[in-house]
Amino acid sequence: MNPSRLAVLMAVGALPCLLISQGQEYVKTHYTKYEYEIPMRDGVKLFTAAYLPKDASQKYPILISRTPYSVAPYGADHYRDALGPWEKFAREGFIFVYQDVRGRFLSEGEFADVRPHRPVKNGPKEFDESTDTWDTIDWLIRRIPNHNGRVGIWGISYPGFYAAMGMIDAHPALKAASPQAPVSDWFIGDDFHHNGALFLAHSFHWQVHNDKPRPQPTTKRPPPFEYGTPDGYRFYLEAGTLTNINEKHLKHEIAFWNEMMRHPNYDEFWKARNLLPHLRNIKPAVMTVGGWFDAEDLYGALKVYEHTEKGSPGAANLLVMGPWSHGGWARGEGSSLAQVRFGSKTAEFYRESIEFPFFLQALKQKGEMKLPEAYVFETGANLWRQFDAWPPRPARPVNFHLGAGGRLLRQATGDAEGFDEYLSDPARPVPVINSVSIAMTRDYMIEDQRFAATRPDVLVYETETLNEDVVIAGPVTASLHVSTTGTDSDWVVKLIDVYPPDFPDPQPNPANVRMGGYQQLVRGEPMRGRFRNSFEKPEPFRPGEVAKVEFVMPDAFHNFRRGHRIMVQVQSSWFPLVDRNPQKFIDIYTARESDFQKATQRVYRTRSQPSKVQVMVLPAGGS
Repeated sequence: MNPSRLAVLMAVGALPCLLISQGQEYVKTHYTKYEYEIPMRDGVKLFTAAYLPKDASQKYPILISRTPYSVAPYGADHYRDALGPWEKFAREGFIFVYQDVRGRFLSEGEFADVRPHRPVKNGPKEFDESTDTWDTIDWLIRRIPNHNGRVGIWGISYPGFYAAMGMIDAHPALKAASPQAPVSDWFIGDDFHHNGALFLAHSFHWQVHNDKPRPQPTTKRPPPFEYGTPDGYRFYLEAGTLTNINEKHLKHEIAFWNEMMRHPNYDEFWKARNLLPHLRNIKPAVMTVGGWFDAEDLYGALKVYEHTEKGSPGAANLLVMGPWSHGGWARGEGSSLAQVRFGSKTAEFYRESIEFPFFLQALKQKGEMKLPEAYVFETGANLWRQFDAWPPRPARPVNFHLGAGGRLLRQATGDAEGFDEYLSDPARPVPVINSVSIAMTRDYMIEDQRFAATRPDVLVYETETLNEDVVIAGPVTASLHVSTTGTDSDWVVKLIDVYPPDFPDPQPNPANVRMGGYQQLVRGEPMRGRFRNSFEKPEPFRPGEVAKVEFVMPDAFHNFRRGHRIMVQVQSSWFPLVDRNPQKFIDIYTARESDFQKATQRVYRTRSQPSKVQVMVLPAGGS
């Protein structure tokens, strides 16, 4: 496939929900399409397509999806190929509603990326995504015929953000909400930044296809960006600084990119776009869905569940996490990802046994809500588990200490002094994958790390062969004592499952995969060192002086099986996923070529200055 064409497909976050199709003829036969321009409280009209069942012998709930990615096809005689999360919904019978959000495609108004929520409205015409959802629901239940008065909202990725926003100060008719891979905070952990480090390949790739200026209203998408190469590592390295990228490729036309460049720290611009503090007193039943290997919004899924739980005591609040990439639960079987097999059709199980019963009970009041608080897939052991809380209550913290000779130890070393060091060169950054891709790959979070382990600028620590299973369930905390000869540095920590040397290859094996010794990434995150003490007030390192860098990675639920090993890798670049740190304390977004410098990095491993990774371990039989 042409790289630019692939880029367009990957950029459209709504695609996963369209790939399981009933077929257009089925939709036309059983549904009638209507198009509306629904007025909001400030007078702006939002373009909305509604599909109503032709069978009027019963009343139906309304299921809404609000999106910035287009509700195409447009025209009352042009029908979608699929309705709802998957085909069983259309066969069951719902009223399906799709809406272009403000300023996108045929909706009026001004589009704003992750529009801030206004907890206090200063007048009857003040709006946000919550009020737009309220106004939409209120209009629908007053004018759509043959509904049962119950409404649900759902969406994946950016539409997941709108689903989460819609359940804040919800309309009384909204009975169920399912934010799936929802965007929650674009500076701390979703999409464009992780711990303040810019996810360059993803943010550029998404914005160049989705945030280009366009006439409005319009049904047209901008033309695809032509990279001129399939090799993202080379493309971004040759582009050089972020200033060069803007001038040469974006030409200062992407408004949100320009805003990012003006806000390198966690200031009010970013805080206002964090939806998590507003998840209080949620009334609808909530089912948040995510993938353990979601390269875009793993953070969002876990945090939306967590903050809804804390802010809405007693609410029906469910978490579903499976072994999926971004939106992987909505398409295909879910039996594998990259080279890793999961032993069952996990996505089909989710759709049939979790998603459909949730909406059926909440919106049609059929069946019983028998779903647990947390329905989560244990990777490694490849089985579904049910818990009454997440993380599971029996899980306890266990430390794995970085030791001399590349050992990973349960106990801290007794050495009075000791460190490992490497030279970090921004001109030769550590690649994120061992293959060629123009954009962030969907499955980098589970890829083999053997290529990185051979580099001199990657530190490697490994346990002995495990004599019993180690099941981690919850957040992963990296705690390093480090020094650098520069004044700034990134620190990337990776937790890895090392397969036995005789682990069998998949059968059949057309790709000639060798799984013996496979180093599966379980969790990995960067930390921009300047933010080690505060995302609001960055601080330089003092060259050669030891500093503590500690950060929390998103949760994992993984079984390191007996016969495997646990590995930790530490490095200072992850390119082009993460933009290069000049290793000088300056504004990275305006850095010049001459600002990038080599730095010698040290990671200390003594009793007084330990470096470790803490995981939450579930005891055998823990439930």
